[in-house]
Amino acid sequence: MSHEIWFESRGTKLFAVDSGQGRPIVLLHGGLANHQSCRVFAAPLAPRFRIITPDLRGSGRSVHAGPLDWDLLAGDVVALVDHLGLDSVVLGGISFGAGVAVRTALRHPRVVSALVVLHPAFGGTELGLTQAQSAAMQAMDAAGSRVVAEGIEVFYPLFDTLPAELRERARATVAAHDPASIATTTRFMCTGGHPFAAGVELAAISVPTLVVPGVDATHPAEVADVYRRHISRCTVRAVDPAGFAAAITDLVDRELAPTRP
Repeated sequence: MSHEIWFESRGTKLFAVDSGQGRPIVLLHGGLANHQSCRVFAAPLAPRFRIITPDLRGSGRSVHAGPLDWDLLAGDVVALVDHLGLDSVVLGGISFGAGVAVRTALRHPRVVSALVVLHPAFGGTELGLTQAQSAAMQAMDAAGSRVVAEGIEVFYPLFDTLPAELRERARATVAAHDPASIATTTRFMCTGGHPFAAGVELAAISVPTLVVPGVDATHPAEVADVYRRHISRCTVRAVDPAGFAAAITDLVDRELAPTRP
């Protein structure tokens, strides 16, 4: 059974969903998504783990129209962990959420017992963004700059190339966002900032890490290579979303001591 959580971070009320029992796993969604997108692939984890899925600041029900940066987002993760009275969690994220997870592991290692990086988009300032990534972020920001005045429908054309089921899900997810929050999020993403500068910085991450490489032009495989080269306890596995839960379970079973009853 799941229940809603409201917690405070730097004067803002943020939202999350908490369910299950066992070792806590916090999963962070991608850009223009919300906590529900993580719930889809995390469902098989529910029988064994406590699954916590926040709406990142500026997404879903976590309304935020002010400045946004990686440290603010990472601080929100720490605020959530502390609010729940936890010492540390398995922290994972997909796409944009993976960037937040990595920033958290770098800035606040005390709260991270293991790291899960799914379809990472950010390989550091040193690597930069591909043309496809820059174009996608510019398209999102172009829509984001119009959304407050013209309505959420300005985003719908961005999803036209998706299969029908995914297209409708994406539209419904975006429609539930606060327009000013979307404008803030897309503006931040369009800056092209990365959660770290150079790959060598990742050597500071000492916890067991799972990386699942991306499979499209906006999540290029070479990004995963940056993590593989620099994180000492890094495992790279190429699995589709249906295999995310099994890969996460394997990481926990292999690398972390069993939790006490």
